[in-house]
Amino acid sequence: MTWLPFRRTGGAGAVSRPPREPLGREVLVLGGVAFFVMLGFGVVIPVLPVYVRSFGVGYLEVGAVVSVFALMRLIANPFVGALVDRIGERVVLASGIGIVAVSSALVGLAADYPQLLLLRGAGGIGSAMFSVAAMTLLLRTTPPHRRGRSVGFYQGGFLVGGMAGPAVGGLLATVSLTAPFFFYAATLTVAGALGLIMLRGTRVTSSTEEQPPAEPFRIVLRDRRYQAALLANFASGWASMGVRGALVPVLVVESLHREASWTGVAFAIAAVAQTLALAPAGRFVDSIGRRPAMLVAFPVAALALLAMPFVGELWILIVVLCVYGVAAAFLGTAPAAAVGDAAGGRGGRAVAVFQATADLGAIVGPLVAGALLDAFSFPAAFGSAVVLMLLVPILAARMPKEVRGAL
Repeated sequence: MTWLPFRRTGGAGAVSRPPREPLGREVLVLGGVAFFVMLGFGVVIPVLPVYVRSFGVGYLEVGAVVSVFALMRLIANPFVGALVDRIGERVVLASGIGIVAVSSALVGLAADYPQLLLLRGAGGIGSAMFSVAAMTLLLRTTPPHRRGRSVGFYQGGFLVGGMAGPAVGGLLATVSLTAPFFFYAATLTVAGALGLIMLRGTRVTSSTEEQPPAEPFRIVLRDRRYQAALLANFASGWASMGVRGALVPVLVVESLHREASWTGVAFAIAAVAQTLALAPAGRFVDSIGRRPAMLVAFPVAALALLAMPFVGELWILIVVLCVYGVAAAFLGTAPAAAVGDAAGGRGGRAVAVFQATADLGAIVGPLVAGALLDAFSFPAAFGSAVVLMLLVPILAARMPKEVRGAL
């Protein structure tokens, strides 16, 4: 797909920047849906391990409840992609949110551990349905020159909801350990209703911005843009969950000798930095290109990860996490926009496989990083993510250059 974020107008090679267009209704609605989904998810996460322990099980069983959600997302993703292509994004999105809402309410009523594990797995399937349908709809209804901004706004909904969720969850936990699960079900109900009502009659693009039809998946899979996006998403999942999410808390306690609560403070500050960077990242991805964003952002993120195990002060770690957060704003927007460019109009299967790579990285990453930490050291564990992050620019350099006018 060729796209022109800048146009030549007038004589003598004059260059004009196209006027800033507002984000479409679908993008605004999906950003709101993402906020309510992540708000509820953030409410549940802090109390989930404690709630699982109340069933008299060990820490292995606690980990299984956390992992089964991601595992079922991974397993369900390819089937969800085909379902989206068959019956449409809006129905799959609302159905997925409904499944997560019902399963979350039932988690609060679970009688024993097996029920709890089964219900969390069902929630993972619903989460896959929502996330694949939402991203497919976002890419389908957004013209190429607005995809970066649109993805950034959508991810911003997740980040803001994720920042607010834990604070609300802490308050609800003082009521009871089950209250957050019912609150989660309520926020999901709001998100599902918002999607069903506000996304009715979604359009693709205006007649002057027609997108090409969806490419067959076998063709998309051979596209260098899509290949780079798959590796980018896998590396991001590995780095964010396998290294940053799993090892930074251990680093704060065991190397910096600080209370575990400081991890939450550091992550919150970094999340704010990432949220603030999303809008500029989206504009960069749309105006300069997906390829330049990936060529620059992934090495910056790799350097930040490489520095983390060597910091000796908490404030330095927070600065490094903020650098990673700013880079992560590009890591999320550029590959997703590249998927939309490669897949064309309706590409549910392409989006599903793309999102499955992040889930795979989030599952395998913590295991490999933890094993490397046990066998070697923090630098070796963080290095596993650094290697992946540095492989992305190599593949991104093979992407076709976006055509644009001179700046």
